[in-house]
Amino acid sequence: MQSNEYWFGLPKKMFWGFLAIAIFMAGDGFEMAFLSRHITDMGFSPAQSALVFTFYGLAAALAAWASGVVAELITPQRAMMIGFVLWIVMHALFMTLGLGLRNYPLMVLFYGIRGLAYPLFIYSFMMMLVQVLPREKLAAATGWFWAMYSVGIGVVGSYLPSLTIPMLGETGTLWLAIIWVACGGVLAYFSLRNVPVDRSRVNLPMRDKMTEMSRAVTILFTNQHVFYACLIRIINTLSLFGFAIIMPLLFVDRLGFTISEWLQIWAVFFFVTIFTNIFWGITGEKLGWIRQVRWFGCLGMAISSLMFYYLPLYVGHNFWVALIPAVMLGIFVAAFVPMTAVFPTLEPHHKGAAVSIYNLSAGLSNFVAPAIASVMLPFFDIVGVVWAYTALYVFAGVLTFIIRVPQPGHTREEKVVKSRVAEQRS
Repeated sequence: MQSNEYWFGLPKKMFWGFLAIAIFMAGDGFEMAFLSRHITDMGFSPAQSALVFTFYGLAAALAAWASGVVAELITPQRAMMIGFVLWIVMHALFMTLGLGLRNYPLMVLFYGIRGLAYPLFIYSFMMMLVQVLPREKLAAATGWFWAMYSVGIGVVGSYLPSLTIPMLGETGTLWLAIIWVACGGVLAYFSLRNVPVDRSRVNLPMRDKMTEMSRAVTILFTNQHVFYACLIRIINTLSLFGFAIIMPLLFVDRLGFTISEWLQIWAVFFFVTIFTNIFWGITGEKLGWIRQVRWFGCLGMAISSLMFYYLPLYVGHNFWVALIPAVMLGIFVAAFVPMTAVFPTLEPHHKGAAVSIYNLSAGLSNFVAPAIASVMLPFFDIVGVVWAYTALYVFAGVLTFIIRVPQPGHTREEKVVKSRVAEQRS
């Protein structure tokens, strides 16, 4: 693609694919900010509710890990369609046999399996970006990817339920999600089916495909910088996934906010990330990927995570004050956007496996965040979970001083890594 085929880093020819991600994730995100409380309202404990999300996050992590290589081996388009169909089927089973019958084991089972679907859909699209776009355009394009993700799961996915719950109820809103996911899946099918992706690995023998799949694990142990990047990416969205579970317990149950007010606060957080994802994607190319992650991502998230808890606790039921930490969180969580470009840069000869490690990291964040909450809530309450997330952001900041990434245009980092590679070969 030539430079005139981009608009502020957005590849114009793939616009409808980006829009499909937003629509799909809107449906996927309908329940994100209220399902945990809905489950407790049905008579289950907060720990049981958190466990449902923990199994969901584990499944999402597995699917995220596999999606990069799977998309490379069967094409991103086919992988996206598998994720789309799986989501529809599992959500219907979760609604009818899980929530509908108030059957906890089936809730865990079907919601957990549904966790396999969305990573396969969205991360296969990310693999398509890696295959189609030049490396120097990737960070900005993935900024748009995460912006569309935020439009879907955060803005529409959080704000629209605040309007539909009073009219349709929580169950009706959950059923409405299928329509959105169906629209996103169909749009993706028709808009992306002719994108010229890399098919060089599609016809590999099964043994070679299994070898390539295994690289999505072995790279973690053979490339220490990929391992550090993996840890940083896991920590990146801990507050995003964790706060959606624990903060309704604070805002609604203890501070007197209505569920609609909480959903609107959460929607504002995601609304901010629409612009900050694009901003940080472009800025990272100038400022430096890792430098931006260190000072604005790690440090910024540590501060804003604490603010999200302590400011509303200090002020009380004040909607406008509660928006301040939501905006801060939306600004700093997006500063990690360049991590998408870091992984394939660290393993340029095995991009599919590298993207799978990135996706695994993102998926593990979806697992680790509620896992920390489910373990710590009974002993240390909400404040303990918040401090655990904060400590991990500080730890990620320390890791940024160790990792070395050969970013295009930043010659010092490129020379360091080239020197390291030369030493290893000698």
